[in-house]
Amino acid sequence: MKYQADFLSADEERALLHDTEDLPFREFEFHGFTGKRRTVSFGWRYDFNGGGLTKTDDLPEFLIGLRARAEAFAENPPGGFQQVLLTEYPPGAGIGWHKDRSVFGDVVGISLRSPCIFRMRRRIGHRFERKSLNAEPRSVYLLRGPSRTEWQHSIPGVEALRYSITFRNVLEGSAS
Repeated sequence: MKYQADFLSADEERALLHDTEDLPFREFEFHGFTGKRRTVSFGWRYDFNGGGLTKTDDLPEFLIGLRARAEAFAENPPGGFQQVLLTEYPPGAGIGWHKDRSVFGDVVGISLRSPCIFRMRRRIGHRFERKSLNAEPRSVYLLRGPSRTEWQHSIPGVEALRYSITFRNVLEGSAS
């Protein structure tokens, strides 16, 4: 895992938050359960109710430059991130333990507006090894290699409204 604070300036964060105001966020659905967070995907969308990975709207113009910066941070080629997920976490919302779906490769997440505790764990025998970090607003992280494939991650309920922008590359043969 790679983490960097102050990836964005306060002005860049304000502009991104302004640009997300009119996006068509929907309540997150997972196998018939509705989560407290709201999401919107571009490029590709993963349907957790059995639909798998499907093509969706292209990235909005305001995310193109941010995608290039995320690709540079991850040392990925330009245009390598084909999917972006924007998530709105109202106070009390979080996300349980999981690994991102295997159709995706690298994961780059950018935190906006308020901090969160980014927890990680991996099973070692009959116990878990655990780590956590305070993901500050305007920070970025990369999950690749063991942090992506061996570790699960979660975010406990946030104290204040938070947004995240998550970029992923789609692995060959995964897109339909």
